[in-house]
Amino acid sequence: MERTETAGLPDAAELLDGIPSQRATASAPATRPAPVRPRPWRLLPTPTGTPFTFGYAAVLAVTSLVTEYADPDLVHSLLQGSSTDVAHLVRTPVLVLLASALWVAGGLLSPYAIGFLLVLTALERRIGGARTAVVFLLGHVLATLATEVPVGLAVLVGQLPDSSLHRLDYGISFGVAASFGALAGLLRPWLRWPLLVGFGWMLVQDLLAFTDPLSNWGHLFSLAIGVATWPMVRRWRGVGTGAR
Repeated sequence: MERTETAGLPDAAELLDGIPSQRATASAPATRPAPVRPRPWRLLPTPTGTPFTFGYAAVLAVTSLVTEYADPDLVHSLLQGSSTDVAHLVRTPVLVLLASALWVAGGLLSPYAIGFLLVLTALERRIGGARTAVVFLLGHVLATLATEVPVGLAVLVGQLPDSSLHRLDYGISFGVAASFGALAGLLRPWLRWPLLVGFGWMLVQDLLAFTDPLSNWGHLFSLAIGVATWPMVRRWRGVGTGAR
C-alpha cells in the first residue's frame, strides 16, 4: 500500500505549546552534504601530501638546471657515466640504474617531465609514496633490461657492432610509462580505456617512426609492466593521503 504523508501541516502539539513533535522532526528533510569543490592544485605534488613525488621532482629540477647551464663537457661526462648501456650494466648495474633515473631527457618542459608530475602525484595520492616508488622502479629497471640485454646478445653473436655497447641511455620515461599504466588500473572504466588506448597508440606511432626503436620498445614494455601491476596496486588502493 502506498504511504501518504501530510507534509507541511503543523502537528497538534506544535499548536498547543510550540514544541515540535517527534513525527514532525522525523519527517523533516535531511541536510544534504556540501558539494565537493574541485581542487586543481592537488594535481601537483606537495611536501606533505606526496613527499616521494615532491622530493624526486626537486632532484630532477636540480639535474635539469645542471644540464642546461653547466659546462657541456661536464654534462656529457655525467650523462655518459649515468647511461644504462650494456657496458655500464655489466660493470655497475645498480649504480647506473639508479643514476640514469636522475635525469630528464628533453628538460623540465618535456612531455615525460610533465607526465611525471601529474601521473606520479595521482598515483601516490592513491597508493602511497613507497609503493609508487616500487611501481616506478619496476618499469624503469625491467624495461631497461628488456631493451639492453638483447643489444648485448646481438653484439655477442656479431649482429651489432661493439659501439652498440656504449649507447647513451638515461631518463625517467620508462618509469613514467609504467606509472601511467598502473594508475589506469585505478580509474573508472570510462576514463581508463580511452587513456590507455590513446597513450598506447602514441607509443606505437613513435615506434613506427623508427627514430629510436630501443627506447620506443622500452616505452611499450614499461606500459605493459604498469598494466601487469593492476592486481597489486588495487590491493594497495586507499593507502595514500588523497585516496578519496
